[in-house]
Amino acid sequence: MLGTRIDQMSAKSAILKEQVATLQNEMAKLMSSQALMDKMRQEEKYSFDTSKAEQEKGLTGVKLAMKVLKEYYAKNADHEVASGSARGILSLLEVVESDITKTLAGLTTDEDTAVSEYETMSQKNEIEKASKEQSIKYKGKESKELDQSIAENIADRSGVQAELDAVLEYLSKIEERCIAKAEAYSERVSRREAELAGLKEALTILGSETAFLQLKHGYRTLRGSK
Repeated sequence: MLGTRIDQMSAKSAILKEQVATLQNEMAKLMSSQALMDKMRQEEKYSFDTSKAEQEKGLTGVKLAMKVLKEYYAKNADHEVASGSARGILSLLEVVESDITKTLAGLTTDEDTAVSEYETMSQKNEIEKASKEQSIKYKGKESKELDQSIAENIADRSGVQAELDAVLEYLSKIEERCIAKAEAYSERVSRREAELAGLKEALTILGSETAFLQLKHGYRTLRGSK
């Protein structure tokens, strides 16, 4: 029936609207999460660039110091004290150089890992976002089409109801004209009593006329015999 179809479409449209609302809420959370990731990535990148620049500057300074010392002590290699001091300082600078190099390597590795994780998660979020956008688009479109169909069916039902009301009104008028209404009990009793009274009166009159005719006939018979 038309009413059942309208109810079914209304229920489906309501479910679709609820699903769209859920998807939109999930989209908002996803975008908020991505925005937070972007901010953190920017902060990590700034920290990496700053630390790398400092370490590279320090490494350059250490290398320069080692070069200067090597050149200086090379000129004074004939002094035993100078030679001993040179080896000690150079050894220390070599340790510092190694530490800075390792630090730089660690910073670069951490940055590469962070970039890889960020790009992977961002790509995943982008795919999920695209999927949700498509779902929102199609579910929203289907819901609108259902709402339009519901409106059209309601209009059709209103037209059918108007036609039905007109037919019922017409039938009611026909019934008033063509179908005799049942008499009330009191009306039937009154009519029956009137009919009986009429019959009694007719019988009385008929009895009187019969008696008169008999009397008249007897009188004639009597006169003839005389």
